[in-house]
Amino acid sequence: MESQIKKLHQQLMNKEISCIELVQGKIDLLKQNTHNTVNSLLEEIALGLAKKVDLKIANGEEIGLLEGIPFGIKDVYMLQGTYTTASSDLLKKYKSAYTATAIQKLLDAGAIPLVKENCDSFGHGSSSENTIFGAVKNAVNSDLVGGGSSGGSAVNVAKDYTVFSIGGDTGGSIRQPAGYNKVYGLKPTYGRISRYGLMAYASSTDCVGPITKSIEDIRIVLNIMSGKDVKDQTTYNSDVIFEDLHSATKTVGYFKNFIESEAISSEIKEEFLATIEKIKAKGIAVKELDFFNSDILVSTYYTLAMAETASNLSRLDGTNYGARIEGKNLKDTYSITRSEKFSEETKRRIVGGNQVLSQGFSDEIYLKAQDLRNQISARFSEDFNEVDIILSPVTPANPPKIGESLNDPLAMYLSDAYTVGFSLGELPTLTIPKGTNTGLQITADKKKDAEVLQFANFLNDIL
Repeated sequence: MESQIKKLHQQLMNKEISCIELVQGKIDLLKQNTHNTVNSLLEEIALGLAKKVDLKIANGEEIGLLEGIPFGIKDVYMLQGTYTTASSDLLKKYKSAYTATAIQKLLDAGAIPLVKENCDSFGHGSSSENTIFGAVKNAVNSDLVGGGSSGGSAVNVAKDYTVFSIGGDTGGSIRQPAGYNKVYGLKPTYGRISRYGLMAYASSTDCVGPITKSIEDIRIVLNIMSGKDVKDQTTYNSDVIFEDLHSATKTVGYFKNFIESEAISSEIKEEFLATIEKIKAKGIAVKELDFFNSDILVSTYYTLAMAETASNLSRLDGTNYGARIEGKNLKDTYSITRSEKFSEETKRRIVGGNQVLSQGFSDEIYLKAQDLRNQISARFSEDFNEVDIILSPVTPANPPKIGESLNDPLAMYLSDAYTVGFSLGELPTLTIPKGTNTGLQITADKKKDAEVLQFANFLNDIL
């Protein structure tokens, strides 16, 4: 699909459409939508910015490529003066005091924020059902979940309510909903984009990333958001990714145990293997790789993620941030506030996290998980000495119906089996809406985000 950003930029410059018309049209769609993607509309802000863009064009001034382009923001990012709820009852009326670095870079480029988007509360979920605003409905079939935790962001892009959206990916929260809704979603190399102003879930794997309808739009938005930030010491200076995205990939690998797993549906397995044959037919070598079993990946990820979220959410006690329910004393106030205002899934993760960090368990569980993470990263380094790209399904099965994941949290965790390993390895990974019913996942070694986009273009041409 062609770049929507470039197409709209040209239409604005040619005065085929005004920025106010563009923005108002998207706002009207968001107001009418029945997929439950909206936590709060930024109508006044958006129309005010659109008016300024129209004035520049009327005066004959050039506008930047992103200037006047409407986008959505997962409701875990700070945008000064707007509600940032994390889809949580505790923060339902919380207003941001500052703006996240990644969002500020988009604003500086002239992009126009339209909406704070529905998601699993604090990113805790894989279906966007763990939210006080009601479940997000899939863009293709509204009986199915929208995926999570960036479900609202993926659905908004798929339905053309936003030109692009900014999601957050900790263990697959951009890639999985992108696959469920048949759009593109990128988890960049960890540290390429600043996390400052993103509500932390698991700080060691949290990533900021774009969801779009084309690879070119992924590239444009990624370039704008990337770069070193003094407010996030994990960030680094990254190279600009240029438009010529010709792939030089010679060898592709895939994890044999992912495809031979009992968890994978026969449909996705057959589609994936058919894609592998098409790649071989183009003269690219394909290599089977051995990797850690899915249950090890999921257990390692959730042990670490729960520990980090327990630590990160300890600050949310109703004293400094968000709503508070008064108890008989301070301890009672903390207890009642957190019990009543956190979702069941968030409480489950806090309790699990505190357990693995507690005396007598941290050595037994948490430190072992850290050691396994190091082993996973080392295995990736070995694999990328043999292959240029690793290809995998995004999920082992199709999207579940709304309600099924809430009744079976373990099944929800296992739906992340093919995404969490790449998060633990800090690797750049892109979902493309081709190759299987829930898409394909393209992964390269650290800081090789360009190679991921290049191979995605190649696959677009042959699938």
